[in-house]
Amino acid sequence: MNEGRNGEGIPDFPSQDNIQEILHKVIIAHQQALALLQQTETAYGRLVPHQLLNLLEAKSIVDVKLGDQVERKMTIMFSDIRDFTPLSESMTPAENFEFINSYLSQMEPVISRHHGIIDKYIGDAIMALFEKGADEAVSGAIAMLERLSYYNAGRERAGYAPVQIGIGLNTGVVMIGTVGGINRMDSTVIGDAVNLTARLEEATKTYHAPLIISQNTLYDLADPGKYDIRFLDRIRVKGKSQPLSVYEVFDNNPEELRDSKRQSLAMFEKAVAYYHMQDIAKAVPLLKQCIAIAPEDYPSLIYLERCHEFQTSGQHHGTGELQTVLSWKEGQHTGLPEVDNANRILMYHINTLTAKIEQNECRDFADIFPFLRQHAQHLFPIEESLMRQHAYQFADGHIQEHRRFVQNLSELEKMAANKTEDPRLLAFRTQLLLLDWFASHATKADRHFSRFTQNSKAR
Repeated sequence: MNEGRNGEGIPDFPSQDNIQEILHKVIIAHQQALALLQQTETAYGRLVPHQLLNLLEAKSIVDVKLGDQVERKMTIMFSDIRDFTPLSESMTPAENFEFINSYLSQMEPVISRHHGIIDKYIGDAIMALFEKGADEAVSGAIAMLERLSYYNAGRERAGYAPVQIGIGLNTGVVMIGTVGGINRMDSTVIGDAVNLTARLEEATKTYHAPLIISQNTLYDLADPGKYDIRFLDRIRVKGKSQPLSVYEVFDNNPEELRDSKRQSLAMFEKAVAYYHMQDIAKAVPLLKQCIAIAPEDYPSLIYLERCHEFQTSGQHHGTGELQTVLSWKEGQHTGLPEVDNANRILMYHINTLTAKIEQNECRDFADIFPFLRQHAQHLFPIEESLMRQHAYQFADGHIQEHRRFVQNLSELEKMAANKTEDPRLLAFRTQLLLLDWFASHATKADRHFSRFTQNSKAR
């Protein structure tokens, strides 16, 4: 033992200077550890976005566990570079990486500014999530296309060809969580809404339309009139019995083309309706007028080509399913008798309307409107009361869909009362509204909230 200065075996205490030096070293070590932890968190944040951690209610990446999951209503975005494969084949692997990172670095800040969460990059494709509503997603997509124009201007100055992208948007309830195994896991988003979004992105290539949204996203917009939107088609997702309506957002078209599409908007939507009713004689002249106004309107050109093919071969590319009679399936039951009965009666009226359109007996089709008003006035308050009673987390969005349906219904009823439009055309538009409503709301959204209600009672 050290005898110390007093020779009695009592150890020396550190001097004041030594204590300050030790404390200084401890503080420096602590600061270095904190900095390293912050750097680690930042690095992980690039792999797993902090917004996604917030959704999973995890404070840190270390809190995330395999199987964590949460249900949210979101607008999902898929975007992809068109004709990327031939473009990629003209570059070396190193040039491919440089190009992809250059492009993605342009898009990522735009998505973030609109409160989007980039879930993953899939090569040149981006999958992003927007929790704050469809308006953030649509305005974000428009901003991405604006940024692309800026990016392409730089590419052209450098002697490179411009690139084009397609963006699909769809809104719905999805499950967000972690999947994988013991040594490797990843975040993912699961739900029907995701599959339809991917289908929409593919459709941008068919129609040469940079931005396509679903009927679900259209219903979720606070004010659709803020955007340049037109009905485009109905598409089917694998495994689904009914197709859904999709819409083109053409705010980013070149100014002359955008103005021409605005001018021919009503004419285009009439022509598309007549095509789907297989009334080609009325569709063709309208489409020719659209093309005369906007020669580069690709959807008009595509529909005109379809009309000519139908005249030549009798083959109809489109939604022949519109004339399919709906049938009530076991999986459509909500378990709430009043809701199920109301939706069964709605289905009967939709089938009656479909029969009238098929038989070209639409002069009295407007007889359906009193029933539809009564249906909404009776059923919607019942649903909304149940949602409030059980604190249903998606009640606001559900109620907004009710209001949008009533608004669209009232507009159609006014047009029918004016008797200035072709009754068969108005009958088709009413049928379109009802088929979309039945497929996405009456037998899907209603079933979701009823399960929530029943689970609340069981707890």
